[in-house]
Amino acid sequence: MSNIETEPDVLSCGAPADGERGAPRVEVLAPREVPLGGPRAITVRRTLPQRARTLIGAWCFADHYGPDDVAATGGMDVPPHPHTGLQTVSWLFSGEVEHRDSLGSHALVRPGELNLMTGGHGIAHSEVSTARTTVLHGVQLWVALPEAHRGAARDFQHHIPGPLRLEGAEARVFLGSLAGVTSPVRTFTPLLGAEIVLQPHATVTLAVDSGFEHGLLVDHGHVRMADTLVRRAELGYLEPGNGTLTLTNASDEAARALLLGGPPFEEEIVMWWNFIGRSHDDILKARAAWQDGTDRFGTVEGYDGDRLPAPALPNATIRPRANPPREGTR
Repeated sequence: MSNIETEPDVLSCGAPADGERGAPRVEVLAPREVPLGGPRAITVRRTLPQRARTLIGAWCFADHYGPDDVAATGGMDVPPHPHTGLQTVSWLFSGEVEHRDSLGSHALVRPGELNLMTGGHGIAHSEVSTARTTVLHGVQLWVALPEAHRGAARDFQHHIPGPLRLEGAEARVFLGSLAGVTSPVRTFTPLLGAEIVLQPHATVTLAVDSGFEHGLLVDHGHVRMADTLVRRAELGYLEPGNGTLTLTNASDEAARALLLGGPPFEEEIVMWWNFIGRSHDDILKARAAWQDGTDRFGTVEGYDGDRLPAPALPNATIRPRANPPREGTR
């Protein structure tokens, strides 16, 4: 999905340095509602990026939307728009979205199926909910590409992870490894991405990479993450240094959440609209290439309508901004 705000925030991300770590502590990030424009308006709940935290591993963007009654809202219709320096991760809980991109990919995004698109040097795509969709509900996530690969070629991957049954829970591992299951999807930094459904009042303890920081985005119910309650639409953050992660459903019905993780991203990045770069100049060049219709982003075939124009640039130099330092690193 495009960040189709008409006045997108100027944001930069950077991981803090390593240092001594205290006892596990979960930071709870509240979402903010962001109304997106375009032919059909849609409101999302955004937990990344924000002032309190801009990255979890290389995960740098998290929009959570729905469940929306398409008969009332009109569904999703995002015209062709550009991306640079990132990978997009689309994951649905209900509904169906038609994806077209300038690589020539034409695919459907369905519940429980991963669609990952790489827009390094530049790619464009459109997203439209299908006529079969009655309720639209899902997440759109972005992953920042490291410096060595931020000019990567266009790519598109589709993967259907099988269910992983745990005592009191079921998981679908769409990126990285968890509980002995490894996704075949290629990424440019180590990542973890999994949907976890917990039975009522169930507890599951997972072995996780102690070098990763982790985020838990709760879609339905209330979940305790390392003894801290994370409510619906909130994002719980746990710093590196923990080899296990305990999740407890504090609800009387099944709870669903996405577990995200990765090692702290050690590079500062500048993010504006749909572009990720390393400097203000990178953003200027990407915007100009899109507005001028150069071949950097290619052409999306098959979309019935005009492409999305870039918003106006801010009247200031876009400068890097880092995550707050972890305890013990100040």
